[in-house]
Amino acid sequence: MSALDLIDIRKRYGSVDTLKGIDISLESGEFLVLLGSSGCGKSTLLNIIAGLAEPTAGEVRIDGRSVNGVHPKDRDIAMVFQSYALYPNLSVARNIGFGLEMRKIPRATREDAVRKTAGILQIENLLDRKPSELSGGQRQRVAIGRALVRDPKVFLFDEPLSNLDAKLRMEMRTELKRLHQMLGTTIVYVTHDQIEAMTLATRIAVMRNGQIEQLATPEEIYNRPATLYVAEFVGSPPMNLLDATFEGNTLSIDGSNARIVLPAHLHSTEARRQVVIGIRPEALYPIAQESDQPSIEAKIEIVELTGPERVVSGSVGSQKLVASLPQQTAITSGALQRFGCPIDALHLFDRKSGERI
Repeated sequence: MSALDLIDIRKRYGSVDTLKGIDISLESGEFLVLLGSSGCGKSTLLNIIAGLAEPTAGEVRIDGRSVNGVHPKDRDIAMVFQSYALYPNLSVARNIGFGLEMRKIPRATREDAVRKTAGILQIENLLDRKPSELSGGQRQRVAIGRALVRDPKVFLFDEPLSNLDAKLRMEMRTELKRLHQMLGTTIVYVTHDQIEAMTLATRIAVMRNGQIEQLATPEEIYNRPATLYVAEFVGSPPMNLLDATFEGNTLSIDGSNARIVLPAHLHSTEARRQVVIGIRPEALYPIAQESDQPSIEAKIEIVELTGPERVVSGSVGSQKLVASLPQQTAITSGALQRFGCPIDALHLFDRKSGERI
């Protein structure tokens, strides 16, 4: 039995369709990340799962039981918000155990559960403090503890790390990963941060305009994006997308003399098909001008040292090309440079539909 099933979930506000038919089946212990830009519908979907909003159509099932119309407190879910929403006048211990207190759980049982949760989160020494005495990362641990102590069927996280600085975000990502691996909890997590999605998820649902563009593992999302949107949205620097014409087994890049000749068995079944070539920046590598392997020549415009790598920006005719190269790579602005790319690292998309070929 699935831990969570979303069946044709739709949400309409007036004449605006916010969600346009979402279908997801989540097994127990999965970590699903809803990834997308602002306004794509991911938080609306999370609120529908939580019971904070009702779908216009469709059904939400938790452990096989329909929860449409069921009050949030009766759904056996716990939610961690972007704001910590802690009670400032209560100690950490009482903040964590507040939900149990409201359910009239005996004090001894409640205190034991709070101590156990604090141990898991490594905040035992903070139990007597007030929220105002805590750092941002500690407050977020307390908010997670308040959800964790209830032992719900599904955890919901709504951009919980967005208020933290970069260092704390990295630490909390590691902490969430550790908790998930240790407890095997079922999690639905909303973010617009692709690094959070790639590092935390067992599966990612990339959302756009109220629909799912692709639902897959992080590896598949990155290595085999289903659409142009996914290809461009996931990856830093983002994937190079070059307009080209595909005829026979040759890709001719628009606005330039660049040609990529594919192996004979990789050929277009259509005459002069308009496509987009996708190439991850890290798949490109410099080659000598006299090399006879498939390549792309670019005029180098900017060279940036990021620390571990050298990010090179250039142009192929009228189109932009970015390559992520090893730090020690010798390359200069203004030069013409040929780049090789493994054939299996080329992604082809239909230009009109945006679908992967």
